[in-house]
Amino acid sequence: MTLAEKILSAKIGRPVKPGEIIIVDVDVAAVQDGTGPLAIDEFRKLGVSRLANSRKSFFFIDHAAPSPRRELSNAHLLMRQFTKETGGQLSEICQGVIHQRLVEKVVKPGDIVVGADSHTCTSGALAAFATGMGSTDVAVAMAAGKTWLRVPETYKIVVYGDFPPGVFAKDLILYLIGKLGADGATYKALEFSGPTIEKMAMNDRFTLSNMAVEAGAKAGLIASDETTRKYLKEQGREADFKEIKADARAKYQKVIEIDVSELEPIVSAPHTVDNTKLISEVVGKKVNQVFIGSCTNGRFADLQIAAGILRGRQVDRDTRLIITPASKQVYLKASKAGILADLVESGAMITGPGCGACVGVHGGVLADGEVCLATTNRNFQGRMGNPKAFIYLGSPATAAASAIKGAISDPRQFYQFERSEAVG
Repeated sequence: MTLAEKILSAKIGRPVKPGEIIIVDVDVAAVQDGTGPLAIDEFRKLGVSRLANSRKSFFFIDHAAPSPRRELSNAHLLMRQFTKETGGQLSEICQGVIHQRLVEKVVKPGDIVVGADSHTCTSGALAAFATGMGSTDVAVAMAAGKTWLRVPETYKIVVYGDFPPGVFAKDLILYLIGKLGADGATYKALEFSGPTIEKMAMNDRFTLSNMAVEAGAKAGLIASDETTRKYLKEQGREADFKEIKADARAKYQKVIEIDVSELEPIVSAPHTVDNTKLISEVVGKKVNQVFIGSCTNGRFADLQIAAGILRGRQVDRDTRLIITPASKQVYLKASKAGILADLVESGAMITGPGCGACVGVHGGVLADGEVCLATTNRNFQGRMGNPKAFIYLGSPATAAASAIKGAISDPRQFYQFERSEAVG
């Protein structure tokens, strides 16, 4: 069986096949402040008063944290009141992004995770079957403790080679999305494997799984291994670990092989994620704002990469650099390591943990005609709050290099500079 088939089979107690419709117990159900109010309304329409599992039903205030408008404040109030009434788990404005918080504190290998947010697939990096659903579907899951799924076919993504300096997991997933297209893996499971994935740190695995949905995928899965165990141990959850991997003879609908040693930095140009370009095709494009953060690239390692380039340098005078750690844990770790201080010294603005500028309902909304280079997962027209603005997507290294230059820039120049400086 593939990884998706193995997880789903274990959960329902019998083998499953692609295309089969199953009803499965839900381990984790989650909503955020953009989707939570509708889920609460739909839950109440069901005529039930209790959550099936209040300890595993999560409500995150992260997209507008703290609230910038009274309408959003009222939505937050509704979520606070509902969780008090039902015993649901509330993640307040200071805690961070739904997907980062779930992988830090909640999800374990083998879980079935449904969230009213398309990037719920982030948790697939922990070998959980995690997928986004509509608010109504998640409301039903919270009420019944179950959901229905069509068992997906699987594309196996085999990755090998070593990343060149200045090239990262974000470049890999953008390359893959460009290759597949925005709907090239619709309702498929993407199973990332190969020697490069086996060596990859969890923060990079999360980036891959997070953006699987941008190719239309139902889930983005990675087998659990020693790296997974160490991560869970760091989170104080080693007991949650179990090894789950695909069978050697698993049958896949498609196999795609990628040698990352041949990759260059990749950028997604407006207004679709699959509109990918080599960095050389967009170098020099003026940027008014750079945003480093989100559930895709707002983790400690991402801030560390950015600080490594920005340390001792200054952000371009005509460019704004906004940095938003993905969680309280990330914020504190970066602060204790001196990374936040380095970023502020370079000219960056650090905001509190959360989604920040990503979805366009909080700080960092762009002006008409402005261009932003962001480490987020989407660059749709209007995504960051203004349909007359333009969003490019890239890695934290590309973002940091672009902030310094005031234009989209190849981060490899800074790695070359550091090597030559060290030799000298």
